[in-house]
Amino acid sequence: MTDGDYSKTLKKFHKLSDRHILVAETDMPYSDVLKVVALSGKIRRAGNELVGLMRKNYDQLLRTKRYRKLLSLYGNTEDKAKRKTFAGQLNEMQKSYNVTWEHCRTSMIPIGKKYGIDAVFALTKAEDVWRGIEKCLYGNGKSIHFLKYGELPCIRAKQINRGIPISVKDNGLWFKLGKTVFGIQINDRFQQDELNAVLSYLSEPEVIDKKAVSTLIEDAYCMDTYRPCYATLVPKMIRGKYRVYLHLTIEGKAKPKYDKHGNPRHKYGRGMIGADIGTQTVAYTSDTEVGLKNLAERGNSIQTSERKERLFYRAMDRSRRATNPQNYNEDGTVKKGRKTWKYSNHYKKLKARHSELCRINAVNRQLAINEDANHLRSLGDTFITEPKNARKLMKRAKEATKNDKGKFNKKKRFGKSVKNRCPGGFQSTVERKFKTTGGTYTEVPNNYRASQYDHTADDYIKKKLSDRLYRLKDGTEVQRDWYSSFLLYCYEPKTQNIDKDKCVKTFETHYHKEKALISWIKAHKVKVLNSGIKVA
Repeated sequence: MTDGDYSKTLKKFHKLSDRHILVAETDMPYSDVLKVVALSGKIRRAGNELVGLMRKNYDQLLRTKRYRKLLSLYGNTEDKAKRKTFAGQLNEMQKSYNVTWEHCRTSMIPIGKKYGIDAVFALTKAEDVWRGIEKCLYGNGKSIHFLKYGELPCIRAKQINRGIPISVKDNGLWFKLGKTVFGIQINDRFQQDELNAVLSYLSEPEVIDKKAVSTLIEDAYCMDTYRPCYATLVPKMIRGKYRVYLHLTIEGKAKPKYDKHGNPRHKYGRGMIGADIGTQTVAYTSDTEVGLKNLAERGNSIQTSERKERLFYRAMDRSRRATNPQNYNEDGTVKKGRKTWKYSNHYKKLKARHSELCRINAVNRQLAINEDANHLRSLGDTFITEPKNARKLMKRAKEATKNDKGKFNKKKRFGKSVKNRCPGGFQSTVERKFKTTGGTYTEVPNNYRASQYDHTADDYIKKKLSDRLYRLKDGTEVQRDWYSSFLLYCYEPKTQNIDKDKCVKTFETHYHKEKALISWIKAHKVKVLNSGIKVA
């Protein structure tokens, strides 16, 4: 193999291989932490300046009738030749209005120099801004947004030898940012295993790269090299103090985790799992277990924390109204136009406490989601669920409707539930978990209608959303969400429909498990939201 072929194959390997991120807190002193925070603030301001420039160009492009007409024609035609022509015209218009990556990149160069930011950090920020523009141009994005004061963007250089270079000293990893040299704090076995793997690669990178290339050519398989790709510094405000974490992107799959006894921390089961993911709950059915629980919940503290969030927010609103009466109308609504806001010290303290509580709740949600995903993976390796619809559920109703008393119904839907319970995040985590651990993740087609089918009548019966407990045609009472998960469990991959024979054969067994689960929920007084199960 020539050097050119080897380089091409190595690049192909880097492109195909998995990646994961090792998160560890840095050991830099607080004075250096403040320098990192200051640099993050500069990157935020530079990014906002670039966002303003690109947003202006994008808005001007979108105002033109010709561009909007071309977009409409491109979306409505199925002729490939015509689509290619329209795409070329759209690209030409984007170039004429300076909505291109080249313009975004070159515009960031003087902005980066203005704020004294390293070129590689400025380039990375420009990539982030352009990703937002691409979402607006080609995806479902509507507008790119500025970062608020107080938000701390990460400091990232997508090259390991620039920006935040890495070195090995005294059998440890050391990083450099400007003149600051720092390491990372290793707190558990997983981090130590990851560190050892990275050090092993750095001790002989050429040998491992050659082995990876030969494995790719001979076995068509990407081995785990644990090559450090690039480092990212993430500053965070925790309990009133700044802390800086290092996110090291590593090539290959993450090392397995072990408990204190040396046993694997996560077990991978085999079998099929049907799961009905709602706005606040998840119901699942597997070969060995059925379940119905609230999403993103660790114990009962989450509901208390959610209430505290609301109370803090209301207190902040009262304080804001008391100190800025000139900005409100008589009916309590905010006046239109430019306004000046004054914030009392009491408000600032409330805001700090509210921010800290939101941070803790967000961490707990993520931990709870990961725990639930790991538990589901331990039950089986084939996950069947319905397509994601959390984004649709967040949208307000378009039409104004009235109730029986003549009053207007609220247009709000499930925005707060989605925010507090993260059904979309849970589904994405489960999908990633199953795919990265050798499992299968399947979303059934939209015409599957698991919530309407009745296997005893072999018919689709439409039900009200408020019917949480209902009776099948033969009189058997079932919990709606669990029954939907059972029907998803009875999925037939070949026909992509409900396996009616499996429903009949396995229903009795799983029905007894469901009854036992409901009895356990009632006995332990567990409040499962929107389940219809009454707890005394």
